[in-house]
Amino acid sequence: MYRWEITRSALEQRVFAIVRSDSYERVTALADTLLGAGITSLEISLTTPYALDAVATLRRETGEDCIIGAGTVLDASAARAAVDAGARFLVSPALDAEVISTGHRYGVPVFPGVATPTEMVRALELGADALKLFPASGHDPGWLRDVRAALPQAPLLPTGGVTVENAPEWIAAGAVACGMGSALTEGDREAVAKRVTVLLQRLEEAAVPDRARGRRGH
Repeated sequence: MYRWEITRSALEQRVFAIVRSDSYERVTALADTLLGAGITSLEISLTTPYALDAVATLRRETGEDCIIGAGTVLDASAARAAVDAGARFLVSPALDAEVISTGHRYGVPVFPGVATPTEMVRALELGADALKLFPASGHDPGWLRDVRAALPQAPLLPTGGVTVENAPEWIAAGAVACGMGSALTEGDREAVAKRVTVLLQRLEEAAVPDRARGRRGH
């Protein structure tokens, strides 16, 4: 798949789940729960012990059925290691040119962290495939809407503080997708499955007005 195809697939559900834990066993179990609930895009945080082993295992077990990425990628060496492990996309809390160039060298999209319009423009200049707005808890959907009025070309991914309740508001404000961690993964398998079902339905409904506006514009 080309970078743009991976990006589209990774963000198709308008959410990517962030899996972070204190052990390989726990992170793979969380990933299995989310995948079983219907999530198709997962970011495995490199803060997790043996995270790259988890990426490799999940990539091998899921094949093309879902998109497995690596998160908290801080430098070029981590980016290369994640790609070698099989990560299909890279996410970082910061903006680092070498992370972007390393991912792109191997055909992998990169979603760097940004917090200001200046950083967004810089990230776009560096070729970022989407922009992780982090932490989203420092802003609100109205702020994102104002930013997109000036930067409509910026594909923003609010992450950090996004919940099942406010995720649709971010999408309605113009975000292309949201990153969500513990807000999705807390509880047992049944609780997670119910939460994911509700979330995906709400995100689909939140995106309807944008599609309707697009049809009227043609």
